[in-house]
Amino acid sequence: MSLQWDLFCRVVDNFGDVGVCWRLAHDLAARGEKLRLWIDDPSALQWMAPHPRPASIEIRHWDAPAAGLAPPDVVIEAFGCELPKAFVAQMAVQARPPLWLNLEYLSAESYVERSHGLSSPQFSGPGRGLTKRFFYPGFTSRTGGLLREPDLLKSQAEFDAAAWLSSHGVHRRAGQTVVSLFTYANMALPALLSELAQADVLLLVCAGKVQDQMTRMTLPADLNWLALPFLSQPNFDRLLWACDLNFVRGEDSFVRAQWAGKPFVWHIYPQDDLAHAPKLEAFMARWLADADATLANHYRTLWRQWNGLQPWATPSLNLPELLRLGPAHAQAWRAHLAEQDDLTSQLIHLARKTS
Repeated sequence: MSLQWDLFCRVVDNFGDVGVCWRLAHDLAARGEKLRLWIDDPSALQWMAPHPRPASIEIRHWDAPAAGLAPPDVVIEAFGCELPKAFVAQMAVQARPPLWLNLEYLSAESYVERSHGLSSPQFSGPGRGLTKRFFYPGFTSRTGGLLREPDLLKSQAEFDAAAWLSSHGVHRRAGQTVVSLFTYANMALPALLSELAQADVLLLVCAGKVQDQMTRMTLPADLNWLALPFLSQPNFDRLLWACDLNFVRGEDSFVRAQWAGKPFVWHIYPQDDLAHAPKLEAFMARWLADADATLANHYRTLWRQWNGLQPWATPSLNLPELLRLGPAHAQAWRAHLAEQDDLTSQLIHLARKTS
């Protein structure tokens, strides 16, 4: 029997929050659950999640009234977005209060394992008497895992990269390296583009801030690149599968790059107080623990430089080394992650057990 899930999302910036929430909503719906996605700015869904959409997902504006709706079995507050007070008040008077979860941001830091599943009783406000639980995504069996659709690895194994690229107007030459670029504005971008221009590379640049930055730059004359339109989530995944090296950012594309099983470079969300630095180091420590020593040292240097924690020392990319050692490590890491229960399965198990 399906449960009623209410998922709340506020779009902060860069579409990362809505990207994670839509993937979760779509995965829950594909497994037979009923969803109401409450969102303050649904505009990104026009390209991220084009029609037809699952009939079991209802998209509601954040401020829409909840009176008269079927009571939820599970309420997910994504990334501490703070539920509308009127909605919390309705939760508090349900005969059987829903499971209330705060879906946190992804991190490889040690506190995640300690904090995953902790309860937060509400002693005041409209939710007085309710209990909120913290649900942390993560990279180990002591966390909530990562979003992974049941058929993801099978779809990858059957994927025809050349056909997909061709269908999107991209034609690679024999032996040419294809690189995707999806990043925040980055001071190291000119140095990276200079290095890519010196190799036989086709650079596929995703829509957004990186394209905007490139339009304001004087680009290397030999740079071979294409500007991509905004891609739906299924097509973005296939872009990552089709490329030899992926530059990604934030959380959603970061996770999808790991499932792609290809070498990748992560631009973590930058913070003025450098709070992103220990988060970056924590992931690298876990991700590179069993990597070839040469590759691990190269990745650490490259990632620190790309994230502005060290000055870019040309040449830094060393593409031949990444393409020689990176694929085997990427596939081993993907296999390791696939041994863990995925995030949606864990949520459904918890909801069934609670209800």
